[in-house]
Amino acid sequence: MTRLPSFSPGFHAVVIGTGGIGRALAELLADDPSVARVTHLGRSTGLDLAEPDSISAAAATLHTAPDLVIVATGVLHADGLAPERDLRMLSADAFARSFAVNATGPALVAQAFLPLLAKGRKTVFAALSARVGSISDNRLGGWHAYRASKAALNQLIRTMAIEQARKNPASLVVGLHPGTVDTDLSKPFQRNVRTLFTPEESAGYLLGVIDRLMPADTGKLFDWQGEVIPF
Repeated sequence: MTRLPSFSPGFHAVVIGTGGIGRALAELLADDPSVARVTHLGRSTGLDLAEPDSISAAAATLHTAPDLVIVATGVLHADGLAPERDLRMLSADAFARSFAVNATGPALVAQAFLPLLAKGRKTVFAALSARVGSISDNRLGGWHAYRASKAALNQLIRTMAIEQARKNPASLVVGLHPGTVDTDLSKPFQRNVRTLFTPEESAGYLLGVIDRLMPADTGKLFDWQGEVIPF
């Protein structure tokens, strides 16, 4: 049974990101009988969000118009990068690295891939965001660079959705919060998590949300249940 009956049969899906959620999304889409082709892109295929030329080069390799593009990337911690607990931990490098992957990179992917989306039928460009990027939902503080970069992504999603609706009215641009997923990104922060999803569980929920999207939903941020998260 198809997970995405709202899309035209035989459609082309593009997944960008080779982490746990990206791999799970690509595998579920590849097993879906309504999906004719899955293009899975990431560093292993030459697409690096920090290298704009690699993004445009990857877009140029597509031979058929995509109907679904999912940017399943993000960085919270890495060598020399960790969520800040207070202002004393802020650094310019942390902000630069967080914005490059969490905001600028997805925006450049949209710049390259949105014009390629099929016209005259439902298409979706979705990027993984996070609930902690919601300004109105911020009650704990901390995680300054990550929160700010995801808030920037949410603003970009809203702005790109407005422009895309003028050019391609059946095309949606949305942000998706996948929940807390058992991946490298969340591993150091799982101790007090009530609900921890496997990548496959989260990917399945996200595809369900994407399938239920209507034109009026463009420009919004949805959690894994399909509930709107206020910016």
